[in-house]
Amino acid sequence: MIYTTTPLYVLLFSINLLSTSALPDLRIRDALASAFDLPRTFWPSKRANSDFNSTGINFNPNGSAFLWLPEDTYAGTDFFDRWTFFDQPDFTHGTVTYVNRQTAFDKGYAFVQDDGTIIMKADTTSVLPAGVNRESVRINSNTTYNGGLFILDLNRAPWGCAIWPAFWTVGLGRTWPANGEVDILEGVHDQEHNQIAWHTEAGCLIDPTAPFTGQLTQTNGVNNTNCDANLNQNSGCAVTEWSRASYGPFFEAQGGGILAMKWDENDISVWSFFRAAIPTDVTQGTPNPSLWGPPSATLRNTTCDIENNFINHTIVFDITFCGDWAGNSYATSGCPGTCPDRLMDPTNFVNATWSINSLKVYRKQTIAGNITALAGEAYGLARTRLPIVELVLLVMATMMLSFAW
Repeated sequence: MIYTTTPLYVLLFSINLLSTSALPDLRIRDALASAFDLPRTFWPSKRANSDFNSTGINFNPNGSAFLWLPEDTYAGTDFFDRWTFFDQPDFTHGTVTYVNRQTAFDKGYAFVQDDGTIIMKADTTSVLPAGVNRESVRINSNTTYNGGLFILDLNRAPWGCAIWPAFWTVGLGRTWPANGEVDILEGVHDQEHNQIAWHTEAGCLIDPTAPFTGQLTQTNGVNNTNCDANLNQNSGCAVTEWSRASYGPFFEAQGGGILAMKWDENDISVWSFFRAAIPTDVTQGTPNPSLWGPPSATLRNTTCDIENNFINHTIVFDITFCGDWAGNSYATSGCPGTCPDRLMDPTNFVNATWSINSLKVYRKQTIAGNITALAGEAYGLARTRLPIVELVLLVMATMMLSFAW
């Protein structure tokens, strides 16, 4: 056994750098936790005023604190490596043929541009005989999730008469809807408002008194507050966003934006932001939904058992046509002709395109310890002490490693 103190000098040399930084990246702590079988939490007691939220600290309703830390990033040239191309019949009875991976790449339905932008689109070249399905793409993430903060940065989403796109998550392992479904971005035709919805078995309700900015959809004049997929033609508990630019041509015209879903033990909530209004904490990679204001829609654990109704979700992007929603609503949509007729002309589908910059998934990282509100200089003091605590942990770990050598 050889004992050396050299690593300690290196760590001590870094005191000045650490002590002047803001809340440090917790990847170091995660590495230590993994190496020494420690819990994935960190435990300094700290004091700060409400501005401390700018570092990314969030709070549960019970006052406990946590961060959203990076878990998965879907972006760039390897984007499609982590997805499965779904090539089975459409469960929503769309007049669509979903193609496999090779066909999607060969026909240009799925590709990554030189600038890293991810493109998924429908067939825009084939003139079809009556009654023939149009080819398109649906992908499911290989990773499943039981919570997280999902942030989609996109330039455009599909829209147009007969077109029905969705960005959503759905539970695997049991017959739908036993493990739940969340529709984060969904719409049909030329509508201008995104629709957010949850689909579950019996027992889940949306609280209409909860703070959210959207408007509950209705069936026969009654608000759709019951998420039971067996009711109201499977409308679920659905909310329409207030903004005309949350879906369709206006969303695309202002450069797209951000769709975010927060899913934890407290609630499942969805926000959307125009390109020009994306929060700084999102662009900096330290997302803090507590700073974003009321969500567009929220489903609370007080009226729906989140843990037992939303399980093992895969993420889905798709573009279908006609079917249960776009087909049944076509006659009253203001679109010309009929949905089957619309399907034959490829020029009708030039807007059936996803243009995505990235999809980032963050996991919830508990902060154990007390956080109390103080004014003024206590905030700066807390910012300084956090890295020092991290330094102590690093020194301890280095000493343990040194003895092991």
